Amino acid sequence: MKPRRMVRDQSGTVLVLALMMTIVLTLVVITATETAVFEAKLSGNKRAATTAFFAAESGIQAASANIANFNLTEKYVNNKYDPFTDPNNLNPTKAKVVIVHDTNQDGPPRGTGMSAINFEFEHYVISGTGRDETESGSPASTCTIEEKVIRLLPTMQGGY
Repeated sequence: MKPRRMVRDQSGTVLVLALMMTIVLTLVVITATETAVFEAKLSGNKRAATTAFFAAESGIQAASANIANFNLTEKYVNNKYDPFTDPNNLNPTKAKVVIVHDTNQDGPPRGTGMSAINFEFEHYVISGTGRDETESGSPASTCTIEEKVIRLLPTMQGGY
């Protein structure tokens, strides 16, 4: 009769159920915490990448705004020029920018419908690299953007 009495004796059942519920709730809290930390890191990385992108883009815009950067002078060494070595070019974003005169291409860009008779075309590629300026211990994000610029020069045949 003793084994039958043990089956009917329910003392300690509440303790076992309470321990099981505590374990389940602990796992739920740990999972929620890890998810929140992951989401915070993800949003921080996205912010850093976006900041680096806009720094690179604004560096390109600052360099392309000055038409003097596209004059072929002694400033270009091996068809490359860093416009921010010139004090006339402001660099508020601290982006690294290099302008490359592409001598391998000539003629009008494809699909423009422009005639090569009245203009000469000089092809440039502006490369801008921006960084996230955070002071945190994690490595800064970087982004490099390239933009093509074509300079139109009127020829004597064009009447200029």
